[in-house]
Amino acid sequence: MLHLTLRQLKVFEAVARNLSYSRAARELHLTQPAVSMQVRQLEDSIGLPLTEQMGKKVFLTEAGREVFHYSQSVAAQLADLETALSQLKGLDQGQLKIAVASTANAVATDLLARFRTEHPNVSIHLDVTNREAVLNQLAANDIDLAIMGQPPEGHDIVATSFMENPLVVIAPPNHLLAKKKKIPIQALDGQPFLVREAGSGTRGAAERFFSAHGITPGTGLTMNTNEAIKQAVQAGMGLAVVALHTVSLEREAGRLVVLNVEGFPIQRHWHVAHRKGKRLSATAEAFRSFLLDSGKVPPTSNDVLNG
Repeated sequence: MLHLTLRQLKVFEAVARNLSYSRAARELHLTQPAVSMQVRQLEDSIGLPLTEQMGKKVFLTEAGREVFHYSQSVAAQLADLETALSQLKGLDQGQLKIAVASTANAVATDLLARFRTEHPNVSIHLDVTNREAVLNQLAANDIDLAIMGQPPEGHDIVATSFMENPLVVIAPPNHLLAKKKKIPIQALDGQPFLVREAGSGTRGAAERFFSAHGITPGTGLTMNTNEAIKQAVQAGMGLAVVALHTVSLEREAGRLVVLNVEGFPIQRHWHVAHRKGKRLSATAEAFRSFLLDSGKVPPTSNDVLNG
């Protein structure tokens, strides 16, 4: 009979998911020796090694892969238990864990502030990160809801659109195209563009649009934040495709302009997403309903269900 603890499974699940003892330690707010000890105790109980290290890389053994699979199921069931207990406590005592794609930060912060005025006792944890990290948190069942652009195919995600997210081309006010009207799309051919990292939803939408119109942007820079891109555009380093709502302050201050380019804005939507089969708490369900009611456009008639 196995003699193991939930704590050991939780620690091992973090190690296996990150394939790193140090990253697992930071995630769990433990020391690395404490994490190693928990894994060793679990291995002693099972009687098989769960990880092996080659150089600086950690790999799972066959037994490790099996334990990782079941530890994820246990973690999901514990999360469901936490959800059920929070529902018994009532909405105003609940917790809300949200991950937001960085391009949606301004929208999400405003909506959360409005939601908080209606439910001041709700505890909210907000993680603003990139698209890949949002998807990883959904897959790991670490969050209740995510706010992101178009959800990808091949993931067990239920996503509903709740607000328009138009993408526009921005330039510094002194750019040669800044004061032109009805700029033909061909005028962008060869222009240097500043882009987000690979995997960014905004970058993907822009690349698909340019490809469909036979446009090849010039060589620019790749940056991992919208703020860096906006500052680079202001400095005259190139153009960029960004979400319209992210440049409202810069436009009001006269630091950036939106170019009147044929075919723009690219019409996209923000989506609220959760893992397929997840049992939402009363708090999470209330926030999801709040988003759908607050959106500037009605949600799609059918949820986008992938997987």
